[in-house]
Amino acid sequence: MNLVQFIKLKRKENIVTQEELSVAAGVGLRFVRDLEQGKKTLRLDKVNLVLAVFGAEMVPENVEYHE
Repeated sequence: MNLVQFIKLKRKENIVTQEELSVAAGVGLRFVRDLEQGKKTLRLDKVNLVLAVFGAEMVPENVEYHE
């Protein structure tokens, strides 16, 4: 599951609108919309504010690259 899918799923599970999520996280509504639309450049601190509403955060993870 990617970040966009996670946010949309958690928001729907908790029956929270984008506006309510933005208020709860202390970020702008546009940020939440950009996040859910998969914008490639987002501030990680703001992403973590949104994730914190659902008890989650972004963390480094080891991945394998195949060339």
